[in-house]
Amino acid sequence: MRATFWSLVLAVCLPVAGSAQAKAPSKKEAKPEETPAKERAVSTQHSVTIDGQKVAYTATAGTIILRNDKQKPTGSIFYIAYTKDGVSDLSTRPVAFLYNGGPGGASVLVDFGGFGPRRIVWPQPGSPAGVRPPYKIEQNPDTLLASSDLVFVDAMGTGYSHIIAPAGTPKMFYGVNQDASAFTQFIRQYLSKYHRWNSPKFLLGESYGTTRSAVLADSLIQHGVYLNGVILCSTVLTFPTVTFAPGDDQPYIFYLPSYAAAAWYHHRLNPQPSSLPNLVKEAEAFASGTYANALFQGSALSATEKESVAKQLSALTGLPASLWVKSDLRISLPVFGRYLLGDQYESTGRYDSRYTIPELQPLLPFNGSGNMGPTSSAIMGALSASFDNYLETRLNYHSDRPYHQLNFKVGEHWDWKYSPPTQDLLGEGEMFLNVAPALARAMTNDPGLNVMVNNGYFDMATPFFATEYSFRHVTLPPGAQKRITWDYYHCGHMLYLNPKVLPVISANMNRFITQSSTK
Repeated sequence: MRATFWSLVLAVCLPVAGSAQAKAPSKKEAKPEETPAKERAVSTQHSVTIDGQKVAYTATAGTIILRNDKQKPTGSIFYIAYTKDGVSDLSTRPVAFLYNGGPGGASVLVDFGGFGPRRIVWPQPGSPAGVRPPYKIEQNPDTLLASSDLVFVDAMGTGYSHIIAPAGTPKMFYGVNQDASAFTQFIRQYLSKYHRWNSPKFLLGESYGTTRSAVLADSLIQHGVYLNGVILCSTVLTFPTVTFAPGDDQPYIFYLPSYAAAAWYHHRLNPQPSSLPNLVKEAEAFASGTYANALFQGSALSATEKESVAKQLSALTGLPASLWVKSDLRISLPVFGRYLLGDQYESTGRYDSRYTIPELQPLLPFNGSGNMGPTSSAIMGALSASFDNYLETRLNYHSDRPYHQLNFKVGEHWDWKYSPPTQDLLGEGEMFLNVAPALARAMTNDPGLNVMVNNGYFDMATPFFATEYSFRHVTLPPGAQKRITWDYYHCGHMLYLNPKVLPVISANMNRFITQSSTK
């Protein structure tokens, strides 16, 4: 039962994925091939203009070999590091480790998508011409290289990272704890290889990468690697908050403010509120109050009360009150995405509700299997072609292996078992995946650790209200909440897809890194 349940959750956290109705890959586990255990690194020189100043940097695309207790090679991790040239004292220069989610997603999105020194000019909502080649690549003045050296890490089974047989097996890497253990070993080796032990250290993860960051931060600190900061982008720590499981009303409550934001963007509200933040606050208050109380009553809720709540839901979301009544006040994400635009027969995106796509099966009451998703269909072509070309022609890194931007086999065999640090107080066995206690323990054991939470109003994969709930329902030491900063933006799951807000996001992150690195 666990495998079936979490396979559904997987689709929530993939950085780029197809329709939920797409044919699932075979569950037969492929045997890892035997390959030579040899590290490799290729360095090239570049520059980028930041705030009008030319910054010279070295790009290193390479691999680090992971080993077991017997020093047998188990896997090769691929990374791309961007380090500022001319730094005489590395203890004054922060280093950040960045990655995407999935599980099964490579780090290309957070690198080439938004935070590396070069970036794609992303196709924007309503621009069909932007999805076809050739694609434009440009310098990224909003890169986090302004404040920190950057190490983009591809999780095992993604990018060029691969398992090395016979000592390495999928079970050693494909799981919540196993994944964090591999990243811990990689980071420790990187710090030693490049003499960065005394540098200020940061983690930046997106989507499942935030789940990883919670467990990884705890693991690193247990191994004596203290952190200055953890940057969370589109966060999921408590998985039931984003999973529409039968009998669980939490997701309906947590998604409502995001529904309101999507309706605001597409002008489905009458009258149209002038302020999105104010609308979101109104939706959160209603969701946690009147709406939550109505759902809690279940079948005991009277018809009159149900009609009243439905009218208020309609005012916040633009969906007809009759639809809310018909759905028993519970409209899941696929149904919302299908009905928001009314008779236009288009669906809004899960990863970014600003994007839309025509429905090939318009009479279905939910997203059909005729498309790969509005956001994915808009950006996948640009991502694949641009990054593969970038690796070969600009970073001079060549490999006989295909670069796996997304590997479904990783998620298919993922071990979701995880016992939070406080599990021993609650009894045997975990009921659901909740890694928030791991991040809380990391903040407890490392009192200098700051956390930055970045949220997109139009993110339908990891809604911001669910993230707020997770942080408000985890035990932290007195004053620790003050070490958590919150930022909200007019964008979706991949924060950097909106070029209008990327400069603001970058400025906030660079400020967070700088402030968390100083005494």
